[in-house]
Amino acid sequence: MYPEISTTELESQLKNGKSINLVDVREPDEWQAGHIKEARSIPLSELQERIDELKQGDQEIVLVCRSGGRSGKACDFLYAQGYKVVNVTGGMLQWPGEVVYGD
Repeated sequence: MYPEISTTELESQLKNGKSINLVDVREPDEWQAGHIKEARSIPLSELQERIDELKQGDQEIVLVCRSGGRSGKACDFLYAQGYKVVNVTGGMLQWPGEVVYGD
């Protein structure tokens, strides 16, 4: 099984300057409505065909969505492919940090 991280833990790590391979798996309209500045958008619906964009070296992939469900599905899929993944529990609904809008 893969590890999980809370939104407050993630925010703390980002504030402390930790480099995180953060991927938001929500759909484009949700991304536009507000996302974490350090994240990049790869919607769950496109994950299989865009899997090559996840190149990480040894770095784990931290996945976030609205509440933690879709990112959990993405973690299940990627973990089965041999990727090191971490699910953000609570997702954007519990994100305490700054939110960026648009692209």
